[in-house]
Amino acid sequence: MLTLTAYIKSLILTAVLVLVGGGLFLYSGIYPMGADVPHNQLTYWLLETLRERSIARAASDIDVPANLNSSERLLAGGADYNYMCADCHLKPGTTESDFTIGLYPSPPSLTLATEGHGSEHAENNSEEIKRRFWIIKHGIKASGMPAWGLTHDDQRIWNMVAFIQRLPELSPEQYQILTARRQGSEEVSH
Repeated sequence: MLTLTAYIKSLILTAVLVLVGGGLFLYSGIYPMGADVPHNQLTYWLLETLRERSIARAASDIDVPANLNSSERLLAGGADYNYMCADCHLKPGTTESDFTIGLYPSPPSLTLATEGHGSEHAENNSEEIKRRFWIIKHGIKASGMPAWGLTHDDQRIWNMVAFIQRLPELSPEQYQILTARRQGSEEVSH
């Protein structure tokens, strides 16, 4: 039977070996970082779980505006979505773009109902709406999703959220009408 001192020494030795092994793995460069080679299942699960839990915690205190479903928000958000988001998150009637093929992980198609792009979030519930606002505002590290909150105010981001909520229902023709930027309207800043 191990004594307490021997147990503690074994625990410390194990921790040191894990740290040294992890350091050797990290500095070896053997893990493939190319976007054309998917993560192994464990790495993907760890990253996905970390991302989803972090977003859920950070977005939990966001207040959703009462007028999120207004036609003004839909029209304003549509033009911005078309200009800033459609290349990665697609338009109705499209299934891929150069960005969706080349990015890993591939960005979700927001033209599909939420269940269609692998999220466990319900389409129009408050948590999903808060989650979308937070993602648009803060972006997601190492995913290609920019933090639009650095250049866009909350009002403009809520307009995009409003549009994204309705996007899965739109036909290509409806999308074209709703996303046309009107002459003299605010141009999107880079």
